[in-house]
Amino acid sequence: MDMLENKTDLKVLLLTQYFWPESFQINAVAKSLHKNGVTVTIMTGKPNYPKGRFFDGYGFWGCARERYDGMEVFRVPITPRRNKNTFLFLNYLSFVISGSFFGYFLLRNKKFDAIFVYAPSPIFQAIPAIIFGKLWKIPVVLWVQDLWPESLQATGTIKNKSILKLVGTAVATLYKNCTLILVQSTAFIEPVKLLAKNRKVLYHPNSVDEIFLTRTHNSIKPLSFAAAPFVIIFAGNVGHAQAVEVIVEAADLLREIKNIRFDIYGSGSRLEWLKGEVVQRGLCNINCLGHFPVEAMPDILGGANALLVTLGAEEIFKYTIPNKIQAYLAVGRPIVASLDGEGARIVELANAGLTAPAGDSISLSQAILRLYNSTPEELLIMGENGKAYFDKEFNMDRLTDKLIHHLSAAMLEHNS
Repeated sequence: MDMLENKTDLKVLLLTQYFWPESFQINAVAKSLHKNGVTVTIMTGKPNYPKGRFFDGYGFWGCARERYDGMEVFRVPITPRRNKNTFLFLNYLSFVISGSFFGYFLLRNKKFDAIFVYAPSPIFQAIPAIIFGKLWKIPVVLWVQDLWPESLQATGTIKNKSILKLVGTAVATLYKNCTLILVQSTAFIEPVKLLAKNRKVLYHPNSVDEIFLTRTHNSIKPLSFAAAPFVIIFAGNVGHAQAVEVIVEAADLLREIKNIRFDIYGSGSRLEWLKGEVVQRGLCNINCLGHFPVEAMPDILGGANALLVTLGAEEIFKYTIPNKIQAYLAVGRPIVASLDGEGARIVELANAGLTAPAGDSISLSQAILRLYNSTPEELLIMGENGKAYFDKEFNMDRLTDKLIHHLSAAMLEHNS
């Protein structure tokens, strides 16, 4: 039987540093692959994102074996992030070392057809997969979520050009040892090809967990003021890449319009700075509400009048599609986007809201005012447009079929 059609026979090792109970897109992808008949085994680390400390029931010592939604999960020991640069480096390094060593002994008696790597930053978490692929003579399919070394330069993590060039050489070596590379944005294709040389690079976007498509309408709602406010929700990582200063500045410009309110759901390296600015500026129109489980987010987002996504003005971010855009489209609410490039292009293509240049707080405040002065019917149409675009471009079942095809094709290419 043709391997491309016999998808239920696939046995895939999913390698990811981040996995449930951490809230990452790969959780939904694993469940969808499993639902479609793929035997999925996960190798991951001990969960500690985003707070930087281990989740209850987990600790540093020892490996762990558990089940998630019918799939076998192997966890290797890693150093928790603690959200400090030194510990972040140790967190990344420990997964590479621990995954390569302990992972091999945990998985050595199992048989896999392919290895699928979920690769947000850091890209070097794919190293254990490369080692296993060589040892077991099976293909490695890498799903790139962030461009390296460009992301390091954009966030200011590394500024030395010689070191960035060295990182680029290491990334190129990693790419060349993969059978197939998938990228989450079409704009990633050319930069990745420059390093990957003769490796095939294909577009494979993110989707969202199916719970975003089946809102229960009885979950947590945004906190409300007495006078029926126009609620703008920002959800997700509150970090340097998100350039959250533009939110503070836009809120400051709109402070006299009492009915406009910003609710911030999430955590990250810039959250304390944001809270400090709210106090220092005396802003009553920003609420920092903290981190909530992914199960609560569809109803939280669905309770908004508009959903806010921001990215910095650095060149690298023009290539990126923040995964929150798919989530925002899925829940069918108008989007206001302060970013450039691919993310803005999708919002505009979908006719799902308004965009403003990255880092431009005046344009962002004007876009918010336009939404605020829109009729309920106009806002409803934007939300419905976004939902329709999501169903067309980011449907999980359709993307899972494509992913199964990619994995099967990689097997054929590797064995030919």
